[in-house]
Amino acid sequence: MYRVNFSRVLAIGLVLSLSACATAPSHINDVCAVFDQRDGWFNNWRSAAESTERKYGVPVPVLMATVRKESGFKSNARPPRTTLFGFIPWKRQSSAYGFSQALDGTWSQYIRESGNFTARRSNFADAIDFVGWYHAKTVAGYGVAPTDTFNLYLAYYMGWNAYKRGSWRSNSGVQNYARATDQMARRYGAQLQQCGG
Repeated sequence: MYRVNFSRVLAIGLVLSLSACATAPSHINDVCAVFDQRDGWFNNWRSAAESTERKYGVPVPVLMATVRKESGFKSNARPPRTTLFGFIPWKRQSSAYGFSQALDGTWSQYIRESGNFTARRSNFADAIDFVGWYHAKTVAGYGVAPTDTFNLYLAYYMGWNAYKRGSWRSNSGVQNYARATDQMARRYGAQLQQCGG
């Protein structure tokens, strides 16, 4: 006779439910749907974004649009690998990783300056805090308004030095990315009004 091991079934169910929670939202162009997402059981994405807004003064729609553009809300997002001889998987184009696509060096700077020594780029609350920190430094260092998604994203994508040099002015592709991010922030802002923002 076959016997059901209920503790094993419960453990498998728990693992499956937690792994399901770690996947990217399916409707990433709807901030209300995105806010229904959770990291595991304890990390509420909306409260993390609102906490970051309070801490750094950068509005939730700007923060969320940045993460949307960078990773599509995928916790383990990475740039594609280059190939050697056209077919052998090789190095990645950069060290960008996680929700925020933060580079190794910039992430290390964030850890030092924020004191958030346990932060992980694959954790939404940590990643959104990083985005807020980065945008706040752009606001303070370059006179960009905290609501100016276009310029905040330019500085985020290009890096502060390239932004200061104006390298983006001759790069229509980067400008298009920034425009799309600005439009998404506006869309998210309108949606937040509908879902209790």
